[in-house]
Amino acid sequence: MATLAAPVVEIVSLLKDYKGLRPLRLTGLSVREGERVAVGGIDATAAEVLVNLINGAILPDAGHVRVFGEDTASITDEDAWLASLERFGIVTPRAVLLDGSTLLQNLALPFTLDIDPVPEAVRLRVVSVAERVGLTPAHLPLLAGEVSADVRVRVHLARSLALHPRVLLFEHPTVGVAPDAVPLLAHDAAQAVEAEGVAALVVSNDDTFCDIVAQRRYRLNAATGRLSSVGRLRRWFGA
Repeated sequence: MATLAAPVVEIVSLLKDYKGLRPLRLTGLSVREGERVAVGGIDATAAEVLVNLINGAILPDAGHVRVFGEDTASITDEDAWLASLERFGIVTPRAVLLDGSTLLQNLALPFTLDIDPVPEAVRLRVVSVAERVGLTPAHLPLLAGEVSADVRVRVHLARSLALHPRVLLFEHPTVGVAPDAVPLLAHDAAQAVEAEGVAALVVSNDDTFCDIVAQRRYRLNAATGRLSSVGRLRRWFGA
């Protein structure tokens, strides 16, 4: 019998009152090495709270969040917490892009603050990571403020992958994305995550995106905090 990989994210009996309609409750969830898991039934505010609980930016009122076996509540030193953030890549529409700068310049920022012009060695690294998420060289001279929502998601994903995180957190990534652009975006995201070999947790109510990207899908009952399994509805592009 094959041995299961260790959990990289483990949530147990989580409760967090964030002054919403009801507290965020989650009785249990685990994401293992290399696994892609999606959870629906969580609104935008609660999703932000959940992401911040997982990366240790905030702590639960009750229960436990463990990342690579370490309880986030045990990280009490600011330097240790900042170091722990390097394990995460976060794909969210809340992330800031420099709208007056090119995609090349935005994608260079994980590597350098010297982006005018972008050094040649950095440009080559940008081209490589851009290709992995479906961005072509023709995209790179475009201004970030003038591209479509799905292209912006690809930029966020590329920046998240640039420094080789161990866990990717997708926080409602397709907000504002045209429905007909979602399947290809999801397909490219799934391929990029699989190629990188990272674990991924997708918090989204977009069935198409979750179906393609995730290997396991759940829906949260906000009142009880319990997850129910959701069957895959479709498979696109062989993802």
